[in-house]
Amino acid sequence: MTTRESATVESGNGINLDARIYKPAHDEDNDSTRDDQKIAVVLVHPYSVLGGCQGLMKGIARNLADHGIPAVTFDMRGVGKSTGRPSLTGFSEVSDVVAICKWTSQNLSSNRILLVGSSAGAPIAGSAVNEVDEVVGYVSLGYPFGLTASILFGRHHKAILQSPKPKLFVMGTKDGFTSVKQLANKIKTAAGRAETHLIEGVSHFQMEGPAYDTEMANLIVTFISSL
Repeated sequence: MTTRESATVESGNGINLDARIYKPAHDEDNDSTRDDQKIAVVLVHPYSVLGGCQGLMKGIARNLADHGIPAVTFDMRGVGKSTGRPSLTGFSEVSDVVAICKWTSQNLSSNRILLVGSSAGAPIAGSAVNEVDEVVGYVSLGYPFGLTASILFGRHHKAILQSPKPKLFVMGTKDGFTSVKQLANKIKTAAGRAETHLIEGVSHFQMEGPAYDTEMANLIVTFISSL
């Protein structure tokens, strides 16, 4: 059975982040995997300003732990029990993601981290990918590449598209924020290995919902197996 633990992680400037760690059953007893092969997943929640919080990521986290992969969720600054104030563009939150990744590497004995961002959490996570050596890959769930969303998050695009690290972009074909064509055009410009997975007939907020948690977790597990 999956276990859940809580932790407080410092993000700098006196900001403390509330995190939850979802561990596979008997994780501590399983030392058959070498430290350099162990992977953990850090999940970055949707837009704080519109009510995004780590609770939205717990279904995926539990599913990952059920697959034997430890997962960490957290509330970015100004959300839930995390201190500080959220930013409109998500640039302040990049340091939150970096702090959580470094904490995860040190405390979960994992030298490999997969960074996963949902909705506005995707551009924020994308800007952190190259800031942490232990991050070996990236998955976005509904990256808001569209023109309107780019007013807020456009300056994040460059970091993930230019990163040489493997990346997977998952999106519903009826996303609403990003069209299938817009996604394809962005991926054409990406460095390194960049893949897309489209979910037919699904909207942005549908894909964020709990009904798709299992499918999202399965896609993440499959991607991890390819790293």
